[in-house]
Amino acid sequence: PKGSLVVMEATGYYHYRLAQFLYKNSVLVSVVNPLSIKRFIQMKLAKVKTDKSDAKAICEYALINEVPIYNALTDTQSECLQLFRLLDTYLKQRTATKNKIHGEAVLGIPSKFVYRSLIRNKKQLNKEVAAIESKILSLVKEDQQEQLTLLTSIPGIGQKTALFLIVVTDGFNKFETAAQLCSYVGITP
Repeated sequence: PKGSLVVMEATGYYHYRLAQFLYKNSVLVSVVNPLSIKRFIQMKLAKVKTDKSDAKAICEYALINEVPIYNALTDTQSECLQLFRLLDTYLKQRTATKNKIHGEAVLGIPSKFVYRSLIRNKKQLNKEVAAIESKILSLVKEDQQEQLTLLTSIPGIGQKTALFLIVVTDGFNKFETAAQLCSYVGITP
């Protein structure tokens, strides 16, 4: 019904499409941290755990607590976040490959085939990492060039950190006040 508030748990990838769909169709949405719901259920000493009982608990939680209103991601922000997740995956794979190369070299008589395969894999991961970093930079420059310039002018904040901050905060548009921003990053103003 009009004026409804749909409240859901953040469930990794699974809540995202529904939240985006509802938001784009002018339905008020709130995405709540699942740990908050879990603790709420534990405080009520609930013994039954079913989808129906969880849905009821989420509803009760939303009626008692102030829940955050969901702001949909822009297409650019969504793509950048996906790129950051993929970048994280490739960086972990590259580190594992580097460690494997080192481990094989320590054996004393490493297989040339294995060694060459690992080197090719590392080279390919380096290319993918560079391509992703380049794509993120170009996307952020399209929308947030001024923010990027300002952030990178701060000593100690490099391009990668600035890009990440811009993407996760939507160019700091998610915050109405400096106090909200400070709270978000965990500092006291």
